[in-house]
This record gives sequence, structure tokens and C-alpha cells, in this order.
Amino acid sequence: MNRVVITGMGIWSCLGVSLEEVRDSLYKGKSGIVLDAARKEMGFRSGLTSLVKEPELKGELPRSQRVYMPQPAQYAYCATRDALRQAGVDQDYLDSHNVGLLYGNDSTADAVYNSIAKIIEKKDTMLCGSGAIFQSMNSTVTMNLGVIFRLKGINLTVSGACASGSHAIGLGALLIQNGLEEMVVCGGAQEVNPAATGSFDGISAFSTREGEPEKASRPFDRDRDGLVPGGGAATVILESYESAVRRGAPILAEVLGYGFSSNGDHISSPNVDGPARSLEMAIRRSGVQLKEIGYVNAHATSTLVGDANEAKALVRVLGERTVPVTSTKSQTGHEMWMAGASEVIYSILMMKGGFIAGNINFEHPDEDSARLLISAQTIEQGFDTFLSNSFGFGGTNSTLIIRNV
Repeated sequence: MNRVVITGMGIWSCLGVSLEEVRDSLYKGKSGIVLDAARKEMGFRSGLTSLVKEPELKGELPRSQRVYMPQPAQYAYCATRDALRQAGVDQDYLDSHNVGLLYGNDSTADAVYNSIAKIIEKKDTMLCGSGAIFQSMNSTVTMNLGVIFRLKGINLTVSGACASGSHAIGLGALLIQNGLEEMVVCGGAQEVNPAATGSFDGISAFSTREGEPEKASRPFDRDRDGLVPGGGAATVILESYESAVRRGAPILAEVLGYGFSSNGDHISSPNVDGPARSLEMAIRRSGVQLKEIGYVNAHATSTLVGDANEAKALVRVLGERTVPVTSTKSQTGHEMWMAGASEVIYSILMMKGGFIAGNINFEHPDEDSARLLISAQTIEQGFDTFLSNSFGFGGTNSTLIIRNV
């Protein structure tokens, strides 16, 4: 089996749009969550959201390409551009090699809404625009990235709810391990607009702690009252170790294990057994000893049942208070389809920086989170191996184990 390494990272996040900005935000415990007055005017129960900078691609990409790119594709382009640059991969390399693409995405709600609204208003389908079909398909991110960067390997959107980005990385690693690809661009993207999250608000999934937006996302805290929607995009360049050495590429980390499972249960309420099996599979495939895992980036989204059941699964597999656990969603909110990829980048930045970002807003543990080793403040503590969980609606679970190189 080929070794799989990460040679480039790029991110477009509410914590920053460069690796340096994001690392500093993590270290300082900065929150990217705000109150959006426009959502309240639309009738949202909660106007909370993360604040993500809109890319300015005019002058960088021609209009003939931009017209096909909805918000998540724009975010993903910026993250991928930066990841390829860090990996030392230029267009000449992409043109002469079969580089693959696996990207997590599970909605294009804003593009779908806008095109249908125009058809209804104008009573003419031709007036919805030539780019509407490509913007509104769930595969819009991989469509656009594949064309812009002229990628020639696998081209596939991974649609696995809030585990999409993590599954994309895990599947990319499997392709490289088995010799089917030498390099794969992997990641996740999530649109940040009211159309994408209105239905979530309609089932009371969001926190209503609007008076203190930065304190609204409270993973594992006893007083949590729901998640906060976020988004952006995150890209990692996966490559075989042999290819990276041959190119003289910067080797940032190694993907050791990928575990996955399905709860086979309720469509929205997670259980304990499914996540536990995903954890166990990742550990088994990675070959690491439990004592080697120095940090866990939990999926914990700040929901009552989800956080409690993940805590139970972590204790079942890893033991009680054995390893530092935090959820970076306390700072970013829930980045949904992007989260599995962004949290890998957040964890690598911490690993390289020798610190663990605090689980901000963690003030009062409940009976489940009290069994985990959670710090509300940033701690100066190095680690060489981490585990990252991502779970999604429908009971899809993904766990990644990654080691420093």
C-alpha cells in the first residue's frame, strides 16, 4: 500500500483566508460568528451565521468561467489555488499528469432558488441564464475546478452531508494507497447564504443566543442550544509519498487511517454505535496505538443529542479523559459540507504550531462532556498524531487519523 501524504493546504474560512490568518485566529480563540440582520427580516428564527469574505475573482478568472460558479465553487477555487501553490504544483504539472479531484458538497440552494425565481418571474426558461444549470447542480464544485485547473484524473463530488469533506479526503487516500491515483485534490465547500440554511432554521436546529453571537456556538457545554451555520471551503493536496519525494514537495502530514460507518438508524438523530465503529475502523487501519493519539478534533456541533452521543462514543473507544478533545466549531460554527476538510487543516495548523485551540464557550460540562479532557482556553501542547471526526444527517460517519511528518 502506498503511503499518502499532504503536500498543500488552502482555506477560505470565517477565521481567515490564508493559513497564517487562520492559525492566528485559532490560537487567539477568535470567533467568526455574527448576527445577520437580513436573516431576521426574512423571518429566520435565528439570524446567527459565520461571516465569510466574498471572493473577488474579476480579473483573475474570465467571465466565461465565473458565470458557471456559484458561491461554494468560488470559495473552493480560492482554497484550491492556494493549496496547489503551497504544494508546488503549477499548470504545466497538471497538464502533464493525471491529477484527481474529490470534493465534498451537498447543496447549491442559492443558485437553484435564483434560477427558478427568475423563471417564475419572467415566464421564460431562457431568461434564467446560460450558467444556471452548471451553478445549480450538486457537482458544480468539481465541474468548475476540473475545468479551471484542467484536471485529468477522477472527477467526483462526494455528497455525504456534514461528513462530505472528510469522506473526500478518506476516499482520496484510498485511491492513492491502491495505486489508482498519484495525486488527488480533496476538500469540502459550503455556501454561506440564507437559502442554504432556511430549512435548518425551520426545524429549530440553530442557536438563538443572538445577544452574544460569539458565545452562541457552545460544543459540549451544558447550556448549548443549537448549532450556528457556517461555511467556506478547504482544500488539501493528497499525494503518494514517492511522488512527493520525487517532486521535492513540502510534506506536511501523512494520512494514516480512514474509518467510516452508517448508523442505520434515525435520519437526523445520531446514535453512539455508528460513530464508535467509525472510530474503531480508523484506528485499526492506521495501526496506531491509542496512546499515540495526541488530540481529537470532535465533530461536536453544539446540539444536545449529537454532542452527548459523540462524547459517549469517544469514551467507549478512547477511554475517559485520556486525550485532549476540542471542537473548533466553537469558533467557526458548523461549516457543514466543508467541515471535515477544514478541521483537518485546523488540526494540522495546531500540530505544526505546537498548540491546541481551546473549545471556547465551554463553561459548564454536562455528565457526558465531563468524561472528556476539554479545555476552554488555548493550551501550549504539542502532538504528532490527531483524530478528526465528521458525522452527517442520514447517519453517515467519517473518521480520519493523521500524523505529523
